[in-house]
Amino acid sequence: MSVTGAIDGGAGTVPFIVTPVGRVMGAEISGVDLSKPFDDAVRDAILDALNAHQVLIFPDQDLSKEAQVAFTMRFGEMEQHVARNYDGKTFGDVHLVSNLDPEGNPTKTPRSSGNFFWHTDKSYHEIPSLSTILHAITIPPQGGGTQFANMQLAYEALPEEMKEKIAGLRAVHSWEASRNNTFNRPATEEQKKERPPVVHPMVRTHPGTGRKTLYVGTHTSHVEGMPVGEGRALLYQLLDFATHPRFQYTHYWKEGQVVMWDNRCLLHRAAADFEMDKYTRLLHRTVVRGTKPY
Repeated sequence: MSVTGAIDGGAGTVPFIVTPVGRVMGAEISGVDLSKPFDDAVRDAILDALNAHQVLIFPDQDLSKEAQVAFTMRFGEMEQHVARNYDGKTFGDVHLVSNLDPEGNPTKTPRSSGNFFWHTDKSYHEIPSLSTILHAITIPPQGGGTQFANMQLAYEALPEEMKEKIAGLRAVHSWEASRNNTFNRPATEEQKKERPPVVHPMVRTHPGTGRKTLYVGTHTSHVEGMPVGEGRALLYQLLDFATHPRFQYTHYWKEGQVVMWDNRCLLHRAAADFEMDKYTRLLHRTVVRGTKPY
């Protein structure tokens, strides 16, 4: 599939090509320099590609943090971060995703292990994110990929009796639950106040396609109106089903790549399959705010 739009790069109209790369999701977008402005037609074409392929890969990009913020804001409001740095300060618009210790050295025990568990970004917000954007700065020679699970395909593959069982159910999401579920340092009282529990449907409708998708992950604590143990068992059952390899795509990074994915219908996690105490894995992360799930 090819799409043409106007990109202000001094050469007039520049085409870009969308090439599917994965069995269940994923496409590469070539011919776009994300460091330069582009018009609404190109923005809308990128969103169309995101709706169709869920994970978009832009190769060979050279983005400053400022340029990444500018690109991100073309798709909506920037979402801020509740997590803290080693020094206790909140992240800026660009969050550094890395395996580095406070002295800047690679480590097997980075500040947080939450990104190694299946989740959808910011589901503990009242209005969760539309998309996350990562720019690969330093990548290990092998491994260090990001795994994605297609929750639309997972929902569609559920037995009809399970679809009936979860129709109308809502799960409770919170930063506190996320920290507990991923064996991280507990949420502080300040963070609990900043991000109190919210409730979202366990089956949401994708606003861009109208398809139904599971909406669960490690930010959830229990099911509203159901005994806690029973609700957690149901959430674990759905998570186990939805992250089966038949619904997965693993992206192995190259330096300079920008990857944009759809948090409304995907789970993701980082793969700890490289020598974390020897090689650096550093990516720049920005997040686009979405809409309230329904």
